[in-house]
Amino acid sequence: MPAQNKSTLKTSTKNPSEVTVVPGPAKDLLVWKAPARPFKKRNREYFSTVVAIVFLLVVILLFIKEWLLIGVIIALMFVSYVLATVPPEEVTHRITTRGVVTGGKTYKWEWFTRFWFSQKWDNDLVYFEALQVFPRQIQLVLKGQSKDEVKKVVERYLLFEKPKKTLMDKAADWLQKKVPLES
Repeated sequence: MPAQNKSTLKTSTKNPSEVTVVPGPAKDLLVWKAPARPFKKRNREYFSTVVAIVFLLVVILLFIKEWLLIGVIIALMFVSYVLATVPPEEVTHRITTRGVVTGGKTYKWEWFTRFWFSQKWDNDLVYFEALQVFPRQIQLVLKGQSKDEVKKVVERYLLFEKPKKTLMDKAADWLQKKVPLES
């Protein structure tokens, strides 16, 4: 069972049956600076492959007159280009006694169910899964921060468990292996 934050109890003098809970001040447990997202500089081959795939899809969709889908595919190609060329900004990640603070936004421990570690493009990542907030997964890059230290601190509040791969995850992995966008 995760440990709960310690709070101070104050009793009202007018009505002793009412109890007011005043949380203690938030205390930083871990603080580090890292990119806001994993980043990998892409080469010309990657962009050529993406443009070729989009061109083929657009030609097929032109014959069946799916104008809206063509617009969506072109927009996704633009987003792919931007994410592959613009490096992410450096943000401060903080793990506190009240939750996780990243990019100036606070996520409380009560919102999360579990956490796990992963790796993407030579970046170590920690994921936090939330049930009732958007986005459902918070991803922090661990640049210069030890996995063991993060695990030791966060395990006091959350369950350490990597989720099983869904059918969609398996399909994406298979497609990524079979159709590489760059060598």
